Amino acid sequence: MVRGIGWNGPLRGSREALLVSAVCVTGLVGCDAVQPPEPPEGLTPDAYAEDFDEAWAFIRDAYAYFDQEAVDWERVRVVLRPRAAEVPDHAGFVGLLEELLEHLCDHHAHLGVNTSSSPRLVPSGADLWAAHRLGKAVITAVRAGSGGERSGLRPGMQIVSIDGSPVAAAVDERLPQAVKRDHAAARDWALRTLLAGRHGASVRLEVETESGRVDAAFEPGTMNRPDAPLTASRLDGEVGYVRLHDSLGQDALVPAWDAALASLQDTGGLIIDLRDTPGGGDAVVARPLMGRLVASALPYQRHVRPDLRRLGTPGRTWTAKVNPRGPFTYDRPVAVLVGRWTGSMGEGVAIGLDGMQRADVFGSPMAGLRGAIETLALKHTKIPVRVPAERLYHVDGTPREAFRPPFSVEAGQGDTLLEAAVKRLRRG
Repeated sequence: MVRGIGWNGPLRGSREALLVSAVCVTGLVGCDAVQPPEPPEGLTPDAYAEDFDEAWAFIRDAYAYFDQEAVDWERVRVVLRPRAAEVPDHAGFVGLLEELLEHLCDHHAHLGVNTSSSPRLVPSGADLWAAHRLGKAVITAVRAGSGGERSGLRPGMQIVSIDGSPVAAAVDERLPQAVKRDHAAARDWALRTLLAGRHGASVRLEVETESGRVDAAFEPGTMNRPDAPLTASRLDGEVGYVRLHDSLGQDALVPAWDAALASLQDTGGLIIDLRDTPGGGDAVVARPLMGRLVASALPYQRHVRPDLRRLGTPGRTWTAKVNPRGPFTYDRPVAVLVGRWTGSMGEGVAIGLDGMQRADVFGSPMAGLRGAIETLALKHTKIPVRVPAERLYHVDGTPREAFRPPFSVEAGQGDTLLEAAVKRLRRG
């Protein structure tokens, strides 16, 4: 057994409805594939090189967003391929594959395995969301209940340094070698990746506040949440409230959801809180949830599979639907709460309920994770490589990653988002 290696989760339910090749028959909603076996020992340099070539070619042929123009994929192979036959061990090869995927500057592209020092995933392993504004790195959201929040970090603070390095220099160094240095989206990707840090390590920041510069240190991803897939309650007896706990990939969520609706069926309205769904999930779980809120089959999301062999062609397009599901339809008004830690399938639920005109969506922009994932298990190492291979859209044609909640609510004292949703539901 190779120490220091951990699997990021089974092929089904880690981020999105998975399209798995070389592991099971490709489908629209993933499959119940077994978790990959332990990493093999004694692989030859030729085996690692062959797996690198397989991963690079898979990404070239499957990734649906190369038109973002941040990277020259042919150059990536030139830069990284010589190291493939020189990796010292399995953990070293995982690190090389992580560098390969990082050239996409896409938070949704990831491996199904990590080492003890791998980069944390964004947003699931991140406490902060940040972006460059007028040349400055600014915190735009802080995860509720996180170590970052406990350290005193708040939206609006300007980041001066990260782990002792001036922020601009840290971003430059974090950008992958073959990525354009002045690409705005790539620089934001690098900034957020730095703030998420690496497994087993804290993040140290210097930030500018209204009262001057202060230091903060925290370990991202140290969240406490209930073991149950959701919690349900009544707000003043009138409004039902259901919060999902990053459970959209768990089969146990469906019966828990049914039980919650049964207890809340006499309420005048329902709030679904998706602000803690950063890990995404599976449409096999999400569609039954939405099915309890509709009385007829309705389209909730558009899929586009680009034909990467013939650039400029439309590829294959289809629309996914939600079918009604008993024992009863909850037909009262519904509000959905979203934010930066609403990711992947959580984003799909939000745009789906909005597109079916079944809920008002409240909050800020979501994680913006692009596309539906396709997974390839490499021949020798069995490492799952996962990249967005389908573009996903709201039924009105808006790319899912570009969707903005119709009811935009800025963070303030208390839970202003929840208060706004309750107020609207009570107003009818």
